[in-house]
Amino acid sequence: MFDYQAPSQLLKDKVILVTGAGDGIGKTAAITYAKHGATVILLGRTTKKLEAVYDHIEQMGYPQAAIVPLNLDGAAEHDYVELANTIESEFGHLDGILHNASLLGERTPIATYDITLFEQVMRVNVTSQLLLNQALLALMQKAKHASIVFTSSGVGRKAKANWGAYAISKFATEAMMQLFSNELVDLSPNIRANAINPGATRTSMRANAYPEENPETLATTEDIMPVYLYLMGDDSLNVNGQSLDAQ
Repeated sequence: MFDYQAPSQLLKDKVILVTGAGDGIGKTAAITYAKHGATVILLGRTTKKLEAVYDHIEQMGYPQAAIVPLNLDGAAEHDYVELANTIESEFGHLDGILHNASLLGERTPIATYDITLFEQVMRVNVTSQLLLNQALLALMQKAKHASIVFTSSGVGRKAKANWGAYAISKFATEAMMQLFSNELVDLSPNIRANAINPGATRTSMRANAYPEENPETLATTEDIMPVYLYLMGDDSLNVNGQSLDAQ
């Protein structure tokens, strides 16, 4: 596992947006960020799941979270502008974005991959990230230090047969992270961009990808949180343009 011990108030007074916050890694990251002092904005498509995460954060006595229901598959540019306006009016700035939401798509050969599904995976896994960054960049420029964290994958570095749109989307994610990290050095030196490869983790997406696998053999979402805390906190101020492994 990534070796990092986060101070208890690492994220105190920081405002952090987490996409796909209703389940899996996004849910655990949101709760973990709140535990370390952050005000977390929970973005996802299922309000009921977001409310459950919100309630858990409230019950633990962490800083009060905010809920933003948004379906990244159907969201248009004006939805992202509206999101930015809401965050600005509520918080005035944004210290971090965790791009966690992803679609797996189908594990089938790319030669016969369904184009409608391909476009859906790319919309959620790639286009939405770009639109979010574009809409929220001005809010991140108002932060003292801000961090954009993308979610990569092993198949986003070396493609494997039958990973289709997912693999292509993660290669694109790596490229987007590199572009932002390079361009923000001059445009907004207070903002850094990096990526995390979670590795084999006990999530529903992993179970869908490997239905025969025993989940008990995998790391839990809690196990991989050290790198998520590291890249979002100020201990990583000099880390930019890196793709780190959680395990």
